[in-house]
Amino acid sequence: MSNAVRMARWFGIGLLLIGYPVLAHYTNVNAHNGQFGAVVAVAPVFVIGLVYALKSSPRWLWLSLFAMTGAAGASSWTLLEQHFGVLYWLQDAGMQCILFMTFARTLVAGRKPLCTQFAEMAHGEITPQHAHYAHQVTWAWSWFFGLMATVSTLLFFLTPLTTWSVFANFLTLPLVALMFIAEHWVRRKLLPERSLSPIADTFRIWKNKSKPMTRTQHAE
Repeated sequence: MSNAVRMARWFGIGLLLIGYPVLAHYTNVNAHNGQFGAVVAVAPVFVIGLVYALKSSPRWLWLSLFAMTGAAGASSWTLLEQHFGVLYWLQDAGMQCILFMTFARTLVAGRKPLCTQFAEMAHGEITPQHAHYAHQVTWAWSWFFGLMATVSTLLFFLTPLTTWSVFANFLTLPLVALMFIAEHWVRRKLLPERSLSPIADTFRIWKNKSKPMTRTQHAE
């Protein structure tokens, strides 16, 4: 992949991460424009669902389910226009809950904590001290995403929609980034002897190891 293509891709991702929250907040502030709000709220679900259906097997079955779901949504469009804010909340709180479960389920007895898996991908064999730290960090991320889901839900049901929208659209990503920075700082203090790989490198390693093996690799 050329540098120009890579830069264009990252620019597009950055524009999406900034543009969509601004657009979503605009529809929440101008809640009378229900049709536009419903379109913006449904758009991510539509795109993700279509991509998943196209990549799943058997494709015809998943595309059929996608089409039926779309038809059900279309038949309920008036209801979606009246309550499009609920769609935003379901997306935000749902994602936080998924991330909470992703970390928390690895803390069950007999499983390896997720942050321990990341540490081993980045460093290979790790020390008992590092393993203990990774276990605690997995707990920290679990609590973080669980708290984010709880706060999002409380704000949605107990405060005006615009107040919740500010939290969900403009504070969520900065808070996640702040959590990364805080964890990185603590790690430098507690594990100064380890070479600390950037989170992007760790994600790249995880992504590469998660790819299905080729036929040649299976044969070996």
